Amino acid sequence: MTTPDSDGLLAEQLLRLTRRVHRIQKRHLERNDVGVTPAQSRLLRTLAHYPSPPRMTDLAERLEVVPRAVTTLVDGLEASGKVRRVPDPANRRVTRIELTDEGRTTLRELRGARRSAAEEILAPLTEKERQVLGVLLETLIEGDGGKSC
Repeated sequence: MTTPDSDGLLAEQLLRLTRRVHRIQKRHLERNDVGVTPAQSRLLRTLAHYPSPPRMTDLAERLEVVPRAVTTLVDGLEASGKVRRVPDPANRRVTRIELTDEGRTTLRELRGARRSAAEEILAPLTEKERQVLGVLLETLIEGDGGKSC
């Protein structure tokens, strides 16, 4: 049974781990010269999950951010050739966002950087501990209704 103090400690540990994961992932992105920020990498990963190019409002909803934040991210990714805006075939007033070949190449590089970062973070754990951690994390993730990126 946990006490309010132990729950507070667990919350603090999760926040510290999240910050550490973010720092390590950012370092690996920079080391591999991927050329995207963590926020841009999240948008690229999210975009890759759509079967057809989504609208910016769809991306904002999935990322749980305001549409203006997606516009800024797309602007940067479009300037670097990783995504492009395309007209919706059914409604000319709607713009959709699609990955370019450069964006797909970047996604492969991101996967490598994330894998390296995960190896670094998980290095202190045994295989059994990693399995237990995976089960615990999945339980916590599913606790929010399964929303994830």
